[in-house]
Parts: sequence; C-alpha cells; structure tokens
Amino acid sequence: QVQLVESGGGLVQAGGSLRLSCAASGRIFNSYTMGWFRQAPGKEREFIACSPWSGGATFYADSVKGRFTVSIDNAKNTVYLQMNSLKPEDTAVYYCAAGVPTFWRFRQESQYNYWGQGTQVTVSS
Repeated sequence: QVQLVESGGGLVQAGGSLRLSCAASGRIFNSYTMGWFRQAPGKEREFIACSPWSGGATFYADSVKGRFTVSIDNAKNTVYLQMNSLKPEDTAVYYCAAGVPTFWRFRQESQYNYWGQGTQVTVSS
C-alpha cells in the first residue's frame, strides 16, 4: 500500500507561482511512476506531468510544458510540482498518483493505483 498526501495549494494571482508537494509513504518501489493530474470544475481529470520514482525522463502535458516542473526528493519521499506563470485556466484540484503504467500509457489515470486526496489551486485574473 502507498499513501499520498498533497499540500501547497492555494489562491494565487495570474502570473504567480506555487509549489505543490506530495508526501509518499508505504511500500514505494523504484518501478513506480509518480504522476500529477488535475480536475477543473465540470471537466474530466487530465494528465499534467509524471516522473519515474527512481529518476529519469519526465513528461508534461502540452498545456503546462515550459511552465511546470516535476521533481522527486527520494530522501524525503516527496514529489514536487513547481508551477510558474500560472493562468486562470490552471484552476483545478491537483492530484498526485503512483502506479506502474504499461508501455507509454502514463497519461492515462487508469494506469495509477494510488491517489492522494487532492489540493485546490485557484488562479485569479
């Protein structure tokens, strides 16, 4: 079992920055991929970014590429999502997830077994 707890959400003005944290506990294997997803009101949950727990290539949705950065501190068992140049359309509940996606399916939420409770990010214009 893996437990994930997100923090760091809040209200920020457009153009501002936030850093989300995801504290992981339990049996975390190097084979896990850590993903970030978000869900805006009235919309489906969407993939944002992911990184292997053991480090390596990271992937981003086109909508956040160049503005968001995912990183992992293995010593602290924490995954971060640094969000810069925030836009009102980034407003959503952000979720951290862990799983072992097959092939190149890391963008699919069905590939992740463990989820955090989510943290609200609101960007005002």
